[in-house]
Amino acid sequence: MTRRSFVFLLVAALLVLWYVASAGGGFPLDDSWIHQTFARNLALHGEWAFLVGQPVAASTSPLYTVLLSIGYRLGIAYPLWTHGLGIIALAVTGLIGAAWARRAMPTLPFAPWVVGLALLTTWHHIWAAAAGMETLIFADLVLALLVWPWWDGPSSQRGRFMWGTAFGGLAACTVLARPEGILAVGLVGLVLLWQEMAQRKAASLLWIGGAGAAFLVCLAPYLILNVQLTGGLLPNTAAAKFQQHAVLLTLPFAERVWRLFVAIIAGGQILLVPGLVIFVAEGVKRARAVGMWALTRWLLPLAWAGGLLVLYAWRLPADYQHGRYVLPALPALVLMGSAGLCLVWRLVRTRTPGTASLLRRVLIQAWAITIVLLSGYYLNLGREIYTVDVAIIDGEMVTAAHWIHDHLPDTALLAIHDIGAVGYFAPRPLLDIAGLITPEVVPLIGQPEALWDLMQTRGAKYLLAFPDQIPGGRIDDPRLCPLYSTNAAITQRVGHANMQVYRLAWAGGC
Repeated sequence: MTRRSFVFLLVAALLVLWYVASAGGGFPLDDSWIHQTFARNLALHGEWAFLVGQPVAASTSPLYTVLLSIGYRLGIAYPLWTHGLGIIALAVTGLIGAAWARRAMPTLPFAPWVVGLALLTTWHHIWAAAAGMETLIFADLVLALLVWPWWDGPSSQRGRFMWGTAFGGLAACTVLARPEGILAVGLVGLVLLWQEMAQRKAASLLWIGGAGAAFLVCLAPYLILNVQLTGGLLPNTAAAKFQQHAVLLTLPFAERVWRLFVAIIAGGQILLVPGLVIFVAEGVKRARAVGMWALTRWLLPLAWAGGLLVLYAWRLPADYQHGRYVLPALPALVLMGSAGLCLVWRLVRTRTPGTASLLRRVLIQAWAITIVLLSGYYLNLGREIYTVDVAIIDGEMVTAAHWIHDHLPDTALLAIHDIGAVGYFAPRPLLDIAGLITPEVVPLIGQPEALWDLMQTRGAKYLLAFPDQIPGGRIDDPRLCPLYSTNAAITQRVGHANMQVYRLAWAGGC
């Protein structure tokens, strides 16, 4: 292990464990418990199912499900295994950024440390590493794709085939981590194809063959599973999420992009925005000196980050939970911003005489110091945010799940919106009114009475929901007989109502 690897792993471990210990364990999203439930069922029952005996294509990250399942298979406690994966993912984020800086800016020996540590200490990244989600692993795979064009690989014919095969395998893993990884695969694949065709016309066919074969072989089992279970290539969650957030599509497109960008840039990284401008300017400069190939390779992180923001603004403009859906764009933004800081830092060492030169050095130094201080402040603020997020999930979903486990018949059908914690701690028949594991719900989203009719037809006995998740939003609906409220103080403190368990009185009257 190199010194940089050891330092980055140590820093990642300290930061993630700091966040986790402050929150007392747990996860900041109910979706984290969905992943745990899928992984446990895969490991213990060999089923791709949320409810044992009911296969369903509802995992948007099959790669992460498989990684989590290894821990269950080995008998390792899920918090240890899950947060261990998060620590490794955070360290790898910094190491990939450092590797990019070493190749892209070889004349700046401090750049790998600056870029790597900037990625490690971004609070969104630590939150993601401790969240029990696939977000940072997916971001790492994308970063690896973005770095790929900076290595030429072997020159022999057999070497080109193997180099293409390796890229195809990496590309498939990226898509298996998140479906939108196909955007990064397409961007990087086109750049590499251009390079192959321009430099190695004969051997390019070997590279293309290896990449295509590996990509299809690795991806085929998951696609076949989705087709068998849903009739399409995407899991159920895609259609459900699109339908749930359709109302946001009424906002102007530019506003949707801006809201997503602001959600992930909030923090010390906002001061890296000027570095983005410097980064782009450097790319143009290199293109003039070397050619368009230099610019294309240099701007791949910008193309990915911008492309992901536009993609989500177009189909799923959800900026809540710290912009978690577009968080995989943030490492590329931080990489470019910190690289811009490294490029301009060269001017500090330029000791040309004159007031203008002195002022320039002072301003650059002040900028760098401010970034460090503000990042330190947001590291602690991010820890507080993470702690509150975990407390809400524990106080609402997990608490309700334990109550349901102890007080409700485990054979009675429960209608529910947030399925994760209940699926993990109180497995039972579920009617998912969000549509993730109950696909027939998806066409009914936004039609309250149609949802009520489905719940009655299916024989739902109970409902667990926040007030705004009740079909129609009426807590005084005569069909609702309140049985239990979590009364979580943390949720009330942030201005939200608590979850409640209701008995459903279809005949009317409680």
